Amino acid sequence: MNILVLNSGSSTLKFSVHDTATARTLDSGTVECSDRGAAFQDVLRQLGTGSAPDAIGHRVVHGGPDFTGPARLDANTIAAIERCSSLSPLHNGPALAVIRASTARFPAIPQVAVFDTAFHRNMPQEASRYAIPERWFRDHQVHRYGFHGISHASVAGQAAVCLGRRPQSLRIISLHLGNGASAAAIDGGRSIDTSMGLTPLEGLVMGTRSGDLDIAAALYAARREGLTPAQLEQALTRDSGLKGLCGDSDMRVILARCEQGDSRAQLALSIYCYRIRKYIGAYFAALGGLDALVFTGGVGENAAPVRAGACESLDALGIAIDCQKNALPSGDQPRAIHAEGAAVAILVVPSREDLEIARQTGIFLGQG
Repeated sequence: MNILVLNSGSSTLKFSVHDTATARTLDSGTVECSDRGAAFQDVLRQLGTGSAPDAIGHRVVHGGPDFTGPARLDANTIAAIERCSSLSPLHNGPALAVIRASTARFPAIPQVAVFDTAFHRNMPQEASRYAIPERWFRDHQVHRYGFHGISHASVAGQAAVCLGRRPQSLRIISLHLGNGASAAAIDGGRSIDTSMGLTPLEGLVMGTRSGDLDIAAALYAARREGLTPAQLEQALTRDSGLKGLCGDSDMRVILARCEQGDSRAQLALSIYCYRIRKYIGAYFAALGGLDALVFTGGVGENAAPVRAGACESLDALGIAIDCQKNALPSGDQPRAIHAEGAAVAILVVPSREDLEIARQTGIFLGQG
């Protein structure tokens, strides 16, 4: 079975084709876009006039309360995705545009939605519920959904293979660090907690998102500056995080500034790493111990100083990084960077969301 994977971002449409029989990636690419329908047509042109795929898997960021796993795309599924788009308008809207273009072009081909939130949907209630009025939860489904689930599931599986262990035997903390960033506590292959919440704003410091914040502080600032709710949301999602701390959101730029002695960049990096360490400690407690700490995402895979800062002073938890291994460039395969004899494995694992989407699509259709 050849599966076409479509991953619609805020300004790009990524595509790849995977052969489930050989586990090979046959083609891949990225289309810069503002019009998702036109971008989908561009993908088809790049793929050429060969045979159509046997199935298509779509990444959808927010599945809301309805989806705990992959779902066949039909009118009911598309309507359900649209209903929860208010929870993630920047992501679900573009994905729906691609889904509509794709289902119109290939009405006879099975198409599957794979949700970023699904991996976290069975978290225990002590992790998923907010301490808020009951009616908010009952009437409006306000609770913690979590995101980056496709990535967290992918790297947890790769980590198990790398360590020669069954996923069911491992306690893993997965750190997906990119412009968006999240941590996940994974026990026996199941997410029991994650740092993002109702939206991708909660948790770690990110490129332009604040992460954890006293809501009263946000309301106070909004009153002082006369911000509307939309302007407050813009400030917290587009103008905060690393950008708010030092004016840059690109970790590569920030690390270069740190090397030049820039104090604002150094503070931003320190806060970024400190927040990660706090979550590692919290999830160590939630898991009752730890077998592996996994770094993934553009920052997690490529920024050695961030990995070193995230592991700093965690020796008491059995977390000790090997500086020489950490400094080596990352490739396309998982690698270990923990010190000899350390109780906890530290791994750098490429995030292959496309492969995970293809895997879940194939399994859902009975072809995995």
